[in-house]
Formats: sequence, C-alpha cells, structure tokens
Amino acid sequence: MAWTEAKLIAEAILDGFERHYRLFRACTGEARARFERADWPAVQAAARARISYYDTRIGETVALLRREFHLRDPSDALWQRVKVEYLRLLPLHRQPELAETFYNSVFCRLFDRRYYDNRYIFVWPMISTEHLEAEVPIYRPYYPTRDGFARVLARILTEAGFERPFRAPRHDLRCLLRALRERLPTAQTRQQNFQLAVLRSPFFRNKAAYLIGKAINGADQIPFAIPILNDEQRGLYVDTLLVGEDELSDIFSFSRAYFMVDTEVPAAVVEFLRPLLPRKGKAELYTAIGLQKFGKAEFYRDFLKHLRHSADEFVIAPGIRGMVMCVFTLPSFPFVFKVIKDRFPPQKEMSREAVKEKYQLVKLHDRVGRMADSWEYSHVAFPAARFSPALRALLEEECAGSLEHDGEHLIIKHLYIERRMAPLNLYLQEADAEDARHAVAEYGDAIRQLAAADIFPGDFLFKNFGVTRRGRVVFYDYDELCYLTECNFREIPEAPYPELELADEPWYSIAPADVFPEEFETFLLTDPRIRTLFRELHGELLDPGWWRERQSHIRRGRLEDVFPYPEARRFPAPAAPRGVGAQAIG
Repeated sequence: MAWTEAKLIAEAILDGFERHYRLFRACTGEARARFERADWPAVQAAARARISYYDTRIGETVALLRREFHLRDPSDALWQRVKVEYLRLLPLHRQPELAETFYNSVFCRLFDRRYYDNRYIFVWPMISTEHLEAEVPIYRPYYPTRDGFARVLARILTEAGFERPFRAPRHDLRCLLRALRERLPTAQTRQQNFQLAVLRSPFFRNKAAYLIGKAINGADQIPFAIPILNDEQRGLYVDTLLVGEDELSDIFSFSRAYFMVDTEVPAAVVEFLRPLLPRKGKAELYTAIGLQKFGKAEFYRDFLKHLRHSADEFVIAPGIRGMVMCVFTLPSFPFVFKVIKDRFPPQKEMSREAVKEKYQLVKLHDRVGRMADSWEYSHVAFPAARFSPALRALLEEECAGSLEHDGEHLIIKHLYIERRMAPLNLYLQEADAEDARHAVAEYGDAIRQLAAADIFPGDFLFKNFGVTRRGRVVFYDYDELCYLTECNFREIPEAPYPELELADEPWYSIAPADVFPEEFETFLLTDPRIRTLFRELHGELLDPGWWRERQSHIRRGRLEDVFPYPEARRFPAPAAPRGVGAQAIG
C-alpha cells in the first residue's frame, strides 16, 4: 500500500511539472509571433507572466497533494519511497533536471527545512543531462568553404523561419559578409573543415531576435550572434554581427531579462552555449533562457562545492554600508549576499515587505542591461565558523530577526544573492582620466536607459551603482526605486529674495513624488573632475524637461531601443526606396 501511495504521489508531482513546462513552452513558442507583429506591450506582458508560472504550478501541486493524500511527516519512510518512485519516472524524460528541481520545490513548500537533505530531496542531481538530445537536432550545420559564404548566410536567415520578410535582404547580406571578413580569422575560413553551427530556435528578448551560433574549425570555436530587429513599417533587418566571448557575454548579461527560446531539451541548448561563454556557469545560462528556478538550484550546488573546497571567511562587502541591507561576501566567490535589516533609520519610511516588493518589481521588469538580477533564497545554512567576527557582530546587531542558530550552522531565513561588482564610488576614487570618463559616460547611459524602461532609481549616489568586469555600470540598490511615470519632475522656483537661497530649509513646498533634477549636481557631483565630465556628457539629465519628455514617450506607449552592444557596432541603414522615408524603430 505504501509503495502504491508513493507512486501516486510521485506521478502527481511529475504531472504538475509537465503542466508547468507545457505552459512555459506555449508562452515561449509565441515569442516569434509577438516579435513579428511588433507587439511590444505583449512582449513585456508575456515576459512578466512567464516568471510567475513556476510558483503558480507549485501552489497547484501542493494543494492537490494536500487534498488527495494523507501527507505524513517526512521522517516516515513514505517520502523516501516517493523520491525513489519519482526517479523511476525520469530516465527517458527530456527535462529531468528541471523535474528534479520541481520536486524539491514541492517538498520544501510542504515540510520544514530540517528535512532538506539528499534523503528527501535532490540536493545533488541524480539524472545526467550531459548527452541529452532533442528528437530534431538543436542546431543546423553550414559549410561556407563548400557552398560559399553568401549562399550560407542567405540560408541561415531563411531557415530561421521568420514569416515577415526582410526589408532589404541584399543589404543585410552585404553587411554580414563584410563583417565576417573583418572579424573572423581569414585563414580559418578557408579550411575545408570550417563550418558554422547555428541554433535552430532564435532567442527572443524585448524588441530583438538573436540567431546564436559558432564558427568551428577543428578544436576552435568562435561564438557569434546575429541580432535581428523589426522595422515596423518595412520588415525585418539584420542590425549587426557580434563575435567572440565578450560580445556574446554582453547579450547574456546578468543585468538583462530572460530570453524566450523554445526548446524541448534545455540541457542541450546549455551544453551548446557553455564552451562559447566559459565564464558563465550552468546556473547563469539556465537563468538566461528563463529557467531561473533551476538556475537557482544549480547555483546553490556550485556554492556548496565552493564551500567544500575553500577556507576563506565571509566578510563585510567593501563600500559604504546601506541603510536597508547588510551586504557580505566571500572573497574567493564572485557574489554578494544581501540581508534585509530588522530596522531602518527614520529617513527610510518603508517596511520589510516594501523592500521585497522592489526586488520583485526588478525581477519582473525588463532590466535593459542596467539592473542586476538576483536570486532570492530562504533558510540558507552557512558554516558559522566561516563568518569573520566583524561580520558576525554586524549581522547579530542589524539582522538578528533573520538569523537562526543550528549547531555548527548559521541559518539566514531570507536573503538575495547577486553578482559582485566594484562599487562605482570606489572605482572613481582610483580611476585615471580615461577610466573616469568611461565610467561617467556609462553612469549617465545607465540612468538614460533605465528611464527609457520607465525606471527611476530614486537614489543616484555612486555607491548604489557597480562596475562590471566589462566596465559596464549597473544599478543594484532598489529600496528607493519607482516607476518613472510616478514622479513629478519640477524646476526649482526662484527665491522671493536672495537670502532664502542660503537657508537650511527650502523656500518652496515639496510633495512626496516631487523630483528636482537641478539638485543632482549639488548632491552627486561634489568632485569638480566628475562634475565637469558629467556636464559634458550628460548635462541634459539636470534638466526637468528632459525627464518629462521621457515620461511623455512612455505614456504614449513608445518603447525605446536599448542595445546590448555599442551604437558604432550597428550596420548602416539601407537607402530608403524612392518615395519612402526612413522609419524610426520604437
């Protein structure tokens, strides 16, 4: 009887997962049609909705189990039998790694964390995905040496399967051919075994589709991507060619929203991408294709392995301490851990739940390459002996409500984990003239692109922005964040008499949503060197009219273009047909 019940429970959990992945793929599979229709509001709505699918299916499955079965305490042998029965269902499954994670989520929703070990859940994966393949191969091979580059590139664009025509296909091919000759090693492209491998399914995100591939010559693999955009009046067009790990990593950045890429076997897509992006682990790649729950599970496994093979202490993260979060890091591990404080200073009029809502807003929003993604965890066990005395004292003082002590472990009930970056304020202190100019340019571009995405950071202090390995400036402190359209941008009114300008208090009324961009210079740009650079590169950001114009664009439904590559990398536009004016995208 117990084995029969265990089998039924296992089947119910797998049914829940398969319903989830079926709906996930249906939403993802419609990305092509949304892109070709240029239905940008639907693109954004689908991206937000898809993120919630997993938790919704978990809730449904937990409710079904509680309704249909007598769920005993996991110390009973039943749940160990359930895990065995579940494993028997997975050997021929196309997404076994995702199914294991779904099982973990259901179990953890049902029971206390003291049962979170490998006897009951899949702390470590049981089914290998290394050699999983889809029924139809996930990529197409092309042989330019045999068939000619022009013909191969034309086939790549044709076989991508778009129904909407390209507006100027000959122009696109000429630009691609020129870029290939300039950017791929010429000697390699003449080898008989030289080939291009391109994933069958385009990667869709925001207003773009990407064809992802690699140039193969023996053991050498050179990654490339072909971004395709939609001129809403005249058709599709190739925007550029991106080549190499660095340019591809910008597309797959942790500061961008998740791709929609339809795949029966996600493990096969990840295995294709891994040698192309060796700095990114499986966790980040699964997350990049929208499977963030498995990415989160895989990240935790990587973290456990790292703890086992390292000995350094967790320490307070460098930089100015925040008012809302305690932030710590492990120097040998490139991430930071953020814990909400128990109490906030009086000037922070918000609750713990409000902080969580800000992070959820960022999770659901298009991050346009300028907001760091984070993994949210509950009840994470850390080895207590690995905490430095200073960090331990800080957590006990500021975050005691989030801590539990369990023998040799310190349990943090709730935290966020993000990729570690150099705080912009510290970066600027040490930057030479060239690096400072680049950082200030990036800082202003980050503000502009967040505004284009209807995001107002609230707090523009340099300490709330980080600098990535590639020199990109990214916002990561979300407690003051709001929608741009919620703000009221105002000029500072002229003082009735000059003495008022020297008073401690303003001579004009200020409502909660009021923002005075002219004040940014006073509070942010105290260093004359930085002030001069900012005024030269981004002076209009001090003008309330610039901000109101951005609000107007958003309210009219205009979704501006934000590219994950430099403007200079884009191909020139083709000459417009006689009698047709050039059409702006977005």
